[in-house]
Amino acid sequence: MTYTRTQCKSTHLAGRAFAAAVLIAGATVCGVTTATADDGPSVPPGTEASAKPPVEVDAQDPDLKMADGATLAAAKVLDIVQVVEDEGGEERREDSNESVKFALQAEVLFGKDSAKLSPAANSRIAAIAAEIKKQNAAKVRVFGFTDNLGSAAHGDVLSKQRADAVQGVLNKELGSTSITFEIRGYGEQYPIADNSSEEGRKKNRRVEVSFPRGESA
Repeated sequence: MTYTRTQCKSTHLAGRAFAAAVLIAGATVCGVTTATADDGPSVPPGTEASAKPPVEVDAQDPDLKMADGATLAAAKVLDIVQVVEDEGGEERREDSNESVKFALQAEVLFGKDSAKLSPAANSRIAAIAAEIKKQNAAKVRVFGFTDNLGSAAHGDVLSKQRADAVQGVLNKELGSTSITFEIRGYGEQYPIADNSSEEGRKKNRRVEVSFPRGESA
């Protein structure tokens, strides 16, 4: 908040100027502090007069010490996930230290309530196949998902059929029998968005292709 303090002067001219300022701004009163909103506090938080000093930490406090004989766990590298999503959210890629996962919305692969691939689907799946080759992956998972509309049984069947369709193109593009595929249809299980809106349901209708990260060729 911004604070302004105006003091009255005894001269007639000053009184007239002050009255005009009151009429225009409607916010300043003689001898009274008023507040107007802006983008932040007038003083940094924690530095105001009423602020309490930080709590002192006693380095010798026994509760902060390790028990006798205890040791620290071995250091490890945390699994950092990098997520890249195209502008329309139609394709999403997640990279971690151990794996790569692609998620394609069903609308860019199939017609409504269908497991038949659209003409544009092959190029998207071919790009994923190229990444599988690049990572020298020997095992690939292809999982299908739907939203919660319709019966759960129908969603289970449709999601599996869509996963099978994507795996068929991958198998053709990879042209190798050394890759093991795991194919599943999870239906409405494991939603990644709220099914109460069409925007959320659209994200949940998807096929995910994941595989271990290897030594790039």
